[in-house]
Amino acid sequence: MSAVKARRIKRIGLFVNPEKPAERALLREAAAIASAAGCETAADSATRREYDLPLPEFPSLQDLARWANLLTVFGGDGSMLRVARETAGTDCLILGVNLGTLGFLTACSAQETRPALEQTLAGQFEVDRRRLIEASLPERPDHPRWLALNDFVIGRGATPRLIELEVTVDGDTLTRYRGDGLIVSSPTGSTAYSLAAGGAVVSPNAEVFALTPICPHTLSNRSVIVSLDAQIVVRLLTRRVETYFSPDGRMGVPLQVEEPVVIRKSSHQASLVRLPGRSFFKTLREKMHWRGSTLSGPKAQEGSLG
Repeated sequence: MSAVKARRIKRIGLFVNPEKPAERALLREAAAIASAAGCETAADSATRREYDLPLPEFPSLQDLARWANLLTVFGGDGSMLRVARETAGTDCLILGVNLGTLGFLTACSAQETRPALEQTLAGQFEVDRRRLIEASLPERPDHPRWLALNDFVIGRGATPRLIELEVTVDGDTLTRYRGDGLIVSSPTGSTAYSLAAGGAVVSPNAEVFALTPICPHTLSNRSVIVSLDAQIVVRLLTRRVETYFSPDGRMGVPLQVEEPVVIRKSSHQASLVRLPGRSFFKTLREKMHWRGSTLSGPKAQEGSLG
């Protein structure tokens, strides 16, 4: 994550996650705020038609992002992950308005839309550059590739049996994991599935991968941190157990025995709007309810234990 100075915004795109319905009045208000600031406003086709917005439309989210300087995303963290992937390669800023539960990647709640947009259009914000990661299955004829903002997961299917995965980092064998699977996360993804599986919290500006085993069948396995410049290769060694590769929590792709999954950092970044008074650690404290020690006052400062 690197914070950079704000730039002038002249074109605003509106996008709503169809699984997180928004109030029509909220979208109309956002369009009115943009118009009052002298900005052009448009929406993707699905959003414009669903909410009957009197705006120009673009056939896809990607087309909208290529046109817009700022994409206002109404949804939750899943929406932000999708938008980050699908707008990769554009220079569009992303302002997330949380309609979900956690909203760790969003900039504001639905109730804060007006002040958030007004601040953004007035240039009172910074940009957090979040690095995407990519994975490929190079031995398949079509050489499929995926982008992710959070993580890639290699895990077993419905069969309650352990799988064994061999992991190499830049050609050097790291270890073999036996358990339910492995999470390879970006810094952004360290507070998602990786954290739930016992992984470390990684600051978004740290240039690292976190490799976190899922329910490892050993007491010594811990999350391993490696350089974001490294190439990670994961191979499935177990037969007769369905195993899947999943990017950013999407539908899994079945893996074959000894088929390599190659993971590296992407050349693309997502540009997330961050408003004044917000920071990664403040969000961590507020939304993850991370409080640390319950001690306070002079005794805590002195390190007193009683």
